[in-house]
Formats: sequence, structure tokens, C-alpha cells
Amino acid sequence: MPLEAPARIVGELTSRGYNAEREAVTRLAAAENPNAALERVLEEIPDDALVVRTDHVEAALSTGGAAGAVGAETVAGTEPSPADSTPSVSTGTSSPEDGEPTGGVPVETGGSLSADRSADPAQRSLEIVGDMTGQSTGTGEYSDFVSVFRDRLDRLGAKLRGRVNHRPATAIQDMPGGSEVAMVGLVNDIRSTASGHWLIELEDATGTFPWLVMKDREYADLVGELLCDEVLAMEGTLADDSGIAFVDAMHFPDVPRTHEPSTADRHVQAALISDVHVGSQEFMADAWNAFADWLHTPEARHVEYLLLAGDMVEGVGVYPDQDEELDIVDIYEQYEAFSEHLKKVPGDIEIVMIPGNHDAVRLAEPQPGFDEELREIMSAHDPQIVSNPSMVTLEGVSVLMYHGVSLDEVIAELPEAKASYDDPHKAMYHLLKKRHVAPQFGGHTRLAPEEKDYLIIDEVPDIFHTGHVHKLGFGKYHDVLAINSGCWQAQTDFQKSVNIDPDAGFAPIVDLDTLDVTVQKFS
Repeated sequence: MPLEAPARIVGELTSRGYNAEREAVTRLAAAENPNAALERVLEEIPDDALVVRTDHVEAALSTGGAAGAVGAETVAGTEPSPADSTPSVSTGTSSPEDGEPTGGVPVETGGSLSADRSADPAQRSLEIVGDMTGQSTGTGEYSDFVSVFRDRLDRLGAKLRGRVNHRPATAIQDMPGGSEVAMVGLVNDIRSTASGHWLIELEDATGTFPWLVMKDREYADLVGELLCDEVLAMEGTLADDSGIAFVDAMHFPDVPRTHEPSTADRHVQAALISDVHVGSQEFMADAWNAFADWLHTPEARHVEYLLLAGDMVEGVGVYPDQDEELDIVDIYEQYEAFSEHLKKVPGDIEIVMIPGNHDAVRLAEPQPGFDEELREIMSAHDPQIVSNPSMVTLEGVSVLMYHGVSLDEVIAELPEAKASYDDPHKAMYHLLKKRHVAPQFGGHTRLAPEEKDYLIIDEVPDIFHTGHVHKLGFGKYHDVLAINSGCWQAQTDFQKSVNIDPDAGFAPIVDLDTLDVTVQKFS
């Protein structure tokens, strides 16, 4: 079978350890004999090259005969016999019948044919929004903290001021007792009174003002959901002395109930995974190999995108005595091993990756994407490597990718009925409600002050994808699909100590045309 589809060329190059420029792939696919042209390029490419460039292809085509038809000359006007047909470059044999893989074919090459992932690459669309890699300006000075919180209040406050008759804190202090008032601000403090009521202090750019939530009011239950530094609006009535307001209503930035998610125009799927943890003694290589094998089957032929939400490797020095649990102790060797595992994924699948707290980037969020040295190590599939968090749009479907460190904080701070490790997607609902992936500053989640707040959920995503907590869970909140994708690491000693049983070896698969989810288990 001639190698005419660009996707098959990419798969073959990936299996041999090469990345490729898109124009180079296009030129190869347009050659009279793409198989022979590809072989000539690989013969002539410099030994130290990792990327097949357009100039490599042009040089090979110019020396290999018209249109690159090397080794495939036939008599004009005649057709080659079946015995003379050029074999498939992906397998070196005739193509398997009925999608069955040929015996002895390496997993990283055989699957491209088995899956028959032959959709026109021109139908694909992948866009990145909010990648802050290379945009960090924070110096840790006081002015940076002021900037990031002002930006948070301005942008999230804008989503609330249209719902209430907002007044600044200083203006409320000057209003007469008994007045109806409303304020948009950051939660500065939450404390209970001796009578069991709740006192919430809101802060805006002018100052602070206290709001009292009576314990017997129906919305008192919402106090248990609040986190310091989140933005919300309160409405109520001023006390006679105007020193405090009694809360009548609370409003969160939230996802509008009128939100209607976008869907793809064709049947196409995305695999959403995270927390691979290559380098750990508990990395589940067999499960990963089973996943990669499955991606090569006809059942997975519609999976054209793979989104990895952080923690590609186990890292080094992430926690005390971690070296005793490492299978690979050098961080660069961990990424090299991860890259080898990634090569087993079909080369015609588009990959997007963000870092996590175990990866070799700064711990403070937002986390820029990997540096050039690590990108080069992981370049075989030409993945899109972006910051944590980032918004990815796949054929019109927006996916907010966030590793999920703040989920630990949400689960710790909120009542168990509202957020738990057993139902990680429900903790994600609260981040959607607050329209911020890590609202609480100064807690367990390390946050970096920048000129703007990159952690705000400005636009409502169609899918919210996280990892980190090593638990599988998914559901919908106001028609936003929330997925926490589990992990590829068996239970560690630390997880045993805190009684966390990870959901390992699962791959949630999303139909982008319907937003339905199926879960494939490989362990």
C-alpha cells in the first residue's frame, strides 16, 4: 500500500525517532512515490538531525529522480504487478487484511495501519489560548501582588457587577442604617461568631467591609464553600449603625446556566490522560503499553488527539527521600524514558502537554511550559507543549487543561459532602463556580504573582480536564464536562499513609461531536 497520507508519513518518521516540519511532510506526500522519497530522505539526512526539514526533502527529491520516484521506475503505460508493488513503508510488508496487525511489527509502527486513522489532516483544528510560556514578569515584589489581585477583582468582578447594584466598601460605610447595599470583593476573612453565625469580610480597592451570614438562613450552607481570596458579590441590609451588613444573597462568578457547549462537526475523539510518572518504581509500564497498543486498533481509529495534563515523569527531590522510590534517578533520563514510551503512541495523533508539580518546571502556578532542552528530548511527536493552565480548542471544542494541585486545597477546605478524593470532578465544579483554578493564595498551592492573573477562567470551557489527585471522575456542571483522568502509577507509600487508592491505568475517551465519555481500562 503506497504511503500517501501525511498522517502515515508522520507515524513512520516518529517510529524511527524523527520529528518533521509540516511542509516537509506535505512535500513527501506529494511525491510520485512517497515511500521511496521517504527512504531517500532518511538515507541522506545528517546523522545528528532530529527533525526532518523541508530542505532535507528538497535535496533528496532533487537527487532521487523526477518527483522523488526513487527505486520505483516502471515501463511507461504499464502497471506494476502485485509482486513488484512497493511494500508499505510502515510495515515493510503488504498491508494487513481487515485491520489485523502483521506479526512482528513494532507497536509504534504497526498501529498506524491497524487503526486506519485516515481522516484528512486538513479536517483537524487545534488552537492554544492563554499559554503564558515566556510571558512571566513576576519579581516577587509587593507591586506584583497588588497587580495580580487587582486584575482578579477587575476581571471576575466584571462578571458580577451587572447582577448587583455594587457600591465600594468606603461608600457603603457612609450610607445610612437600614439601606439596601451590595458589594463585589475578594474574600478577606471567614470566621464564626459566638452565636454560630458567620462573618465574611470582603475587600475591594477602597477597603474592607464586614458581612454577617445568619446561621438559620437558607444560603448559610454556601459559607462552607468559600475560600479566601475568591471573588464574589453579596447583597444585604445595613445594620442601624452602618457598621455591618446582614447578607440576603450571595453571587458567584459561576458558569451561566444558559451555557451551551460547542461540539465538533464530525465524529472525532480525544484521549484525556495525566500523571504518567515515568521514573517511579510504581510506573505501570504494562498498562501504558496496553494503552498504546489499543490506540493502534480499529476501535481507536477516531482518537485523533491526546491531551496530557501534567506529571509526565516522577521528578527528583519532589518530596523527602523520594530517591528511594525512583527507578530512574536522573531527571533527564526520566524524560528520555518518557519520550520512548510516547513513541509507542501512533504518530498521526496530535498531542498537547502541560506540566505538573512533579515536572522539571517551577512549582509556582502558572507554570510555563518546558524549557528547550526538555522540549527537544520530547520532540519525536512534535507535541504542543504549553503552560499550566492553558485553553486548547479542538475542532471548536474548548478544553481547559489544568494539572490540578489546587484540588488538594479545595478538598481539604470544603466539607466532605461537597468535595472529596472519591469524586474529584465535584471538587472541580467549585473551581468552575469560582471561575478560577486556584483562588486561595498563601495555602498549600504555590502561586506566582504576575502582572495579570493567568489562573482566571475567563471564558467558559466546554471541557475542564485535570489530574494530580490520581483519581478518576467525570460529570457535568452547567453543561461543562469536568474530567479528572486518574494516573499511570500504582499506589505509592505516601498514598498508603493517607489512605488514597489511585485509579491507575484508565484513559477517558471523549467524543468531541457529542461530549460523551467512555473509559478504557488497561490495568
